[in-house]
Amino acid sequence: MSKIAVITDSTSYIPTEIREEHNITMIPLNVIFGEEAYKEEWEITTDQFYEEMKEKETLPKTSQPAVGLFEEIYEKLAQDHDEIIVVTLSSGISGTYQTAVSAANIMEGVEIHVFDSEISCMPQGFFAIEASKMAKEEKSSREILEHLHHMRDRTQAYFMADDLSHLHRGGRLNGAQLFVGSLLQIKPVLHFENKVIVPFEKVRTAKKALARIESLLDEDAGSGKEMDIVVIHANRPDKAEEIAEKLRGTYPNATVYVSYFGPVIGTHLGEGSLGIGWVRPEG
Repeated sequence: MSKIAVITDSTSYIPTEIREEHNITMIPLNVIFGEEAYKEEWEITTDQFYEEMKEKETLPKTSQPAVGLFEEIYEKLAQDHDEIIVVTLSSGISGTYQTAVSAANIMEGVEIHVFDSEISCMPQGFFAIEASKMAKEEKSSREILEHLHHMRDRTQAYFMADDLSHLHRGGRLNGAQLFVGSLLQIKPVLHFENKVIVPFEKVRTAKKALARIESLLDEDAGSGKEMDIVVIHANRPDKAEEIAEKLRGTYPNATVYVSYFGPVIGTHLGEGSLGIGWVRPEG
């Protein structure tokens, strides 16, 4: 067993079988409906979440893991590992990174390195998978973290929100923008910039928004080198698989995954949203 354990939070939405294959430990964030809080992936599935969303009138809230949960998982992994690498979602949209650091500062007897992916969803998961692979190859934590920092500069993700009302209700869009956007059927293309989610472009239709995201991918993937790509969906598995099959045909040297917007990220983007993320080849 590797002396370095790898943790990531639940918003990486790494499919369970891939997480188990790479021995990645997951720590859940919370989604809150009224007075009821659920740990995503542990106490509520993504399918259950979208069913709840249809039935509730108010938007759920989200929260980061408790510092005690990080401590508990650190202590468990410290029994069999000398070091732990923690990959979190962007510190610009959640306090999870700082909580992981706070818990690490309390721990003794194990060295803990917390890495801010500055992104979320499966592109965040790519960092955890890469860290796990390198740990199995007995690379040092310094080598792994150095590699992750270089990889971060090459990682991109673009999202299309299908329903602007979720962004509005979550405080990410004002009333005038909502009215005009809905009237004109605008589908904003969003991305991460300086650790936060911001509009990249406003596009008139979902079809054009998706085409724009694919064109951005093509700019990075045009060389035909090996790369990781993920199609991410909010309760639209058939559409996501259709896009993934298209990309597999276009980029035969790429590994194309299908992942999802789970409860915490889905709260803010809403059902029907789609995204594509990738790690640009080096060179």
